[in-house]
Amino acid sequence: CDYNTLTMITIWALLKTMRPRQWAKNVFVFAVVVFDEKLFDVVYLSKTFVAFILLCFLSSAVYIINDIADIKKDQLHPKKKFRPIPAGILSTKVALVAAVFLLIIAFGGALLLDTLPHTLAPGLFPLALFYFILNVLYSFWLKNVVILDTLIVAAGFVIRVTAGAVLVDARRFSPWLYVCVTLLALFIVLGKRRREITLLANQADSHRAVLANYNLPFIDQMIGVVSTSTIIAYSFYTFSAENLPKNHAMMLTIPFVLYGIFRYLYLIHVKNEGGAPDELVFKDRPLLFNFVLWGVAAVGVLYLLK
Repeated sequence: CDYNTLTMITIWALLKTMRPRQWAKNVFVFAVVVFDEKLFDVVYLSKTFVAFILLCFLSSAVYIINDIADIKKDQLHPKKKFRPIPAGILSTKVALVAAVFLLIIAFGGALLLDTLPHTLAPGLFPLALFYFILNVLYSFWLKNVVILDTLIVAAGFVIRVTAGAVLVDARRFSPWLYVCVTLLALFIVLGKRRREITLLANQADSHRAVLANYNLPFIDQMIGVVSTSTIIAYSFYTFSAENLPKNHAMMLTIPFVLYGIFRYLYLIHVKNEGGAPDELVFKDRPLLFNFVLWGVAAVGVLYLLK
């Protein structure tokens, strides 16, 4: 191949390794600007959007480092072996340089955002640094500790929400929503663990050692506990948060949460489609349509029924 062709292949491989499809997880940073009723404040919305971009760069750097650390194990995985790094399409040196570049942008941008008015302590930079350190520890150690591995990944979603809170000077964001995010994140993580066990079968622990400590009955029981707790926590939020309408109109959004959880459980247990909720939401139209309806209903209650 000529130089231009090799360059294009490298760029394509690098973009694929950055996992742009996974950037959807970073929309959790918008939770506070919406539920703190600042969605139409241009300043706060702009800060949140910039934070979203920076978190995408930061998470991509983490994905690159994780792929480098897991290169041998990924080569044994039926799907991950086709990723650019384990497949040998992208060199580890190029990937590492890209990761450092992304980290410089992410941390530099976080420091700049922290200098803007109305940014609460601890600020975006400390949270971004904590997120990065936590994920590095996860990549090289914590992912092999049973149960703790799921809690660490779930913590990443909570950090995203907290990042949104410090940037928009949150005053009316209910603590119940932190509980809901934590539980929903666990729901997502456990869904991924279930997929890995069913996809890899008897070879699961050869790819990820911690999977030897899990089985389907245990995973399904944890999913049952988390899904039930999510419904209860969200229900408490709809009638106990101080900034919601006094007529408890937010309770009208509970059916959307129920349907979303039940639809996901139907997909994995009846349709055997598997996969994490963050992936299925884009593949399953009823699930996606339900998510959009929930968002419209929640925003309508918050901004029109006050």
